[in-house]
Parts: sequence; structure tokens; C-alpha cells
Amino acid sequence: MRRMRRREPGRERLLCGARGSRRLLPGVQALLTIRRIDLRATIAHRPLKLIRFGEGSPSRGTSAVEPGWPHSRPARHTGLCTSREDAMALRIPTLRQRRLGAELRRMREQTGFGGSHLARLLGVTPALVTQMENGKSAVNEDRLREIAEACLCTNTPLIEALADMTRERETGWWEEYSRSLTTDLLDVAAIEAHARRISTYSITFLPGLLQTPAYAASVFARAIPPLPQPDVDLRLAFRLRRQQIVRNGDTPYTAYVHEAALRMQFSGPKALAEQLGALIDHSESPGISVRVVPFKIESLPGPSENFVYIAGPVPELDTVQIDISFGCPLFDTPSDLESYREILDRMAAVALSEDDSRDFIGSIKKEIEGDE
Repeated sequence: MRRMRRREPGRERLLCGARGSRRLLPGVQALLTIRRIDLRATIAHRPLKLIRFGEGSPSRGTSAVEPGWPHSRPARHTGLCTSREDAMALRIPTLRQRRLGAELRRMREQTGFGGSHLARLLGVTPALVTQMENGKSAVNEDRLREIAEACLCTNTPLIEALADMTRERETGWWEEYSRSLTTDLLDVAAIEAHARRISTYSITFLPGLLQTPAYAASVFARAIPPLPQPDVDLRLAFRLRRQQIVRNGDTPYTAYVHEAALRMQFSGPKALAEQLGALIDHSESPGISVRVVPFKIESLPGPSENFVYIAGPVPELDTVQIDISFGCPLFDTPSDLESYREILDRMAAVALSEDDSRDFIGSIKKEIEGDE
């Protein structure tokens, strides 16, 4: 007769709180959540190779995984694993993978298909279609072209650009900061790294990709609530690394800077004068254009917050990033992109020329140095 295992009342109360309650204490629940996240990350980054049982196997015709992985039920039961790309359904998607999935969803919606209808055309489950559109299931080039054909998409440049995204395998430098910085900051670096052209509009502080270390540190230090000094140093190092994308001249960069941003001080006149001098120097570098929007124009041509317009390989893959106090939201819907393209056109029409902008910035620098 098997002996019954004794319960440990003290241990149960330690995990569950009050006697009779089955709810875990917050600290225990948080610990379990962290462990689940670590497990998912491990699964997402461990290569998974599907194999077939050979001739004479008692399970001939079914799929299995390499030793060390639990056996998965067939696709007809789970609606998931029908090929190697489907076996990665539980991965944590990157920004690029989420964007690829979003474009597939737009492609389907423009045709008027529901997810179930597209699944029938592809011969897969609706769950798999949802996972591909959420970026949680890998999409290879063959599957992409199959979806484009099923959705009657004839936009060849877009299809080829998406095909390039399916072939990406390299990990970006920003992943080094994945355990120390928020996801939105990492996403901005990822978008900039794949940009064909970057345009910015600044009205409260100068463009981040052109800031001096002292100016950038003073901006970070004024965050509310205040950041600890190690966090300020970390964000500063991250920003200086991001700046290389425009400093090397490989990515064309245009900065529209409102006069208000040129006069805004974060750590005194000396730091601002140094920053304005660096801004003039940057404006003379290959691939960098700085144009000033002065106070004297009749009306404000853009929004009241800073934004960055990142151009992709095709217009459909452009992205807008807004600078706000509580994050860096991204926008990529066709209507949003069209609105910000119009704003940039207005900026180009009213901003000073590059030469006049350098003179304008130089005059403000002299004015500030004279007030010290």
C-alpha cells in the first residue's frame, strides 16, 4: 500500500498566505512569472529541429523532436506544428518580426479575407495564421510568397522587401542592453539600424542623434521621477552607440530644429553653447542636414512634440516614433505615415536653408556666450 505524503501546513501558508486560501503570495507569484519568462526565452533561442522516424519505426509518419525536448501532439490536435517554421510558435517576437506579421495582416485585410478563410487557402489552421500575424510564428520566404499570392498582392517592391526581412538572421548590437533597458528604447535602435533615411523634428530639445554627451546626460537627469546615476550613464552609453548610425554618413539624416529647442537650457548656458557648436559642426558632415524653423514663421508647421520619421526600403515599411515623457510609441499605419509625410513637406517649405540655419545657430550661440 502506497504511503500518503504528509502535507506541510507551514509551507502551504508560506506560499498561499491565509489558511484556506489557494492564492499565491505576490512575491511567490512574481518569482514564478520570472521563471516562466526565462523558460520562454530559453525555448525561443534554442534551435529546434524536427525529424522524421525512419522505416520500421512503430510511429512511422509522425513528427518528433530531438532528444531532450518533450513530444508534441500532431497538428490536428493542437493546430500548431505543421512545419519547422510552425515549431517556433512560442518564441518571443522581435520588432522586425512583429512588423512583418503586421504587414501580412494588412495584406489579408486589404483583400477582405478573414483569418479562417486565409487558413483554408494555405492549408493551415486559423491559429497559425494568427501566430504569424502576431510575429510569434516564423515566416520563411516561401510561406510569405504563398500568402501574397493567396491575398492577390501585386505590390512587388513590398513583397521583395518583406522577403528580405524573412531572411534576416543576425542579432543587433542593441540586444546587449535587453536586460537593462526598456523594450521601446531597443525598438528605436532596431528601426534606425535598418533605416534608409531618417528625418526628425525637434521643438523641446535637440535631436538625440546629434546631442553631445554633456547635453544628453543633462536631459536624462531631468527625468521625472529622477533616474539613478547608473541608469543615466547606461542610457547615455546607449545613445552614443545609436549616434554612430548617422555619424558614419551611411544613413542620410535631416533634422528640422525649432528655435525653441535651440534656446532651451538643461544644464546652463555653457553646456548649451557647446551643444550648439557641435550642431554646427555636424551640419557640415556628409549626409547630415540641419534646418532651423524660426519663431518668426506665421504658424507652427508640425505637432507640439518631437518625432522621428524612419524611412524603410519601401514607403509601406516607414515608421514614425514620437518622443513623450513615458516612452517612445511607434506608428506605422498608412494614414499616420501619410500625415507625417505631409508635416515634413511643410517643414521643408518654411525652414531656413542649411547655410542660413548655420548662421542662425551661430548667432544664438554668440548670444548665449555673451550672457555667461
